[in-house]
Amino acid sequence: MSFRIRLVRSRPVKLLGNIAMKCWAFSGAYVLACFLLYWLYGGVFAFFLLCFATTVVAGILYHTEDQLLYHPEAPANSRVYVPAPSMYRLPYQSVYTRSGDGTTLHMFFISQPPDKANKVPTLLFFHGNAGNMGHRLQNIVGLYHSIQCNILMLEYRGFGLSQGAPSEEGLYMDARAGLDYLNSRTDINTNEIIVFGRSLGGAVAIDLATKPEYSQRIWCLILENTFTSIPDMAALLIGSKLLQYLPLFVYKNKYMSLLKIRSVSVPTLFISGLADTLVPPPMMTELYKRCRSSCKRILPIPDGTHNETWHQSGYYQNILSFLNELRENPPARELSSHWDIDHI
Repeated sequence: MSFRIRLVRSRPVKLLGNIAMKCWAFSGAYVLACFLLYWLYGGVFAFFLLCFATTVVAGILYHTEDQLLYHPEAPANSRVYVPAPSMYRLPYQSVYTRSGDGTTLHMFFISQPPDKANKVPTLLFFHGNAGNMGHRLQNIVGLYHSIQCNILMLEYRGFGLSQGAPSEEGLYMDARAGLDYLNSRTDINTNEIIVFGRSLGGAVAIDLATKPEYSQRIWCLILENTFTSIPDMAALLIGSKLLQYLPLFVYKNKYMSLLKIRSVSVPTLFISGLADTLVPPPMMTELYKRCRSSCKRILPIPDGTHNETWHQSGYYQNILSFLNELRENPPARELSSHWDIDHI
């Protein structure tokens, strides 16, 4: 769904323009006030007033970061209408669960026929930063039929029909709630749970896999076109190298995946669309290199774009091949060796 790429590139520019205008007007008024106060009362009072102004501007920027990252209302009506799997003739249950802080989350559980639902893997799907989970159903159809798996599609807080507002810690909490839900079911094979994350969902999946109490429940991890961190993406999208020198506390959302991937020990497949113009493919390569799993593979897909890599030939076959090899040769996580880089 290409609208998400355009949204992420164009909307930040517009928002930053609005923020800049507000900050410019605010700063101009304060500079004038400081000058007058300096002339009338001296520099000490003006200095403290200037510090206050700087704090207010920083606060405006800090709390606007959510608008730059999360886009649950694009396209229009995404918060009220979520396309159902039945549109693609998929059997499903519309499920509600509660996250760790009590936030109600909406999910779709799509099951294989009853006679084999407990004999196949179950995939926990984390989507990107815009729209809702229903916008990913075409990809889900391919996974359902090609991989022959059950699928739980989770809708983060503030997206689709889920309650609340998105935040980094909130999304991490929601991911844990999704895995807890799967482990509560008695009709699936909980020994083969796949955690899949694309783009922002990849950062959510990485965090989940770093938690020891949750990583032991994950059979394998699949990451597609995800980034190293939000500070890295901000420097790239805004085009200013100065952002690289800002302290981390300036960022409300950090998603430090490159740092966290070092703690991931579960088998991991990195799917990298080499035609991705939003998240640079070298970020996926860097994540792959830093991952310390004893069983990891990177799958470069030459014509894969950010949101449509799954359209490319060989996509599902290579995922299935990864899962079959994993089943036939279960890796020992304590080993340091890993699989070679594969190409389609």
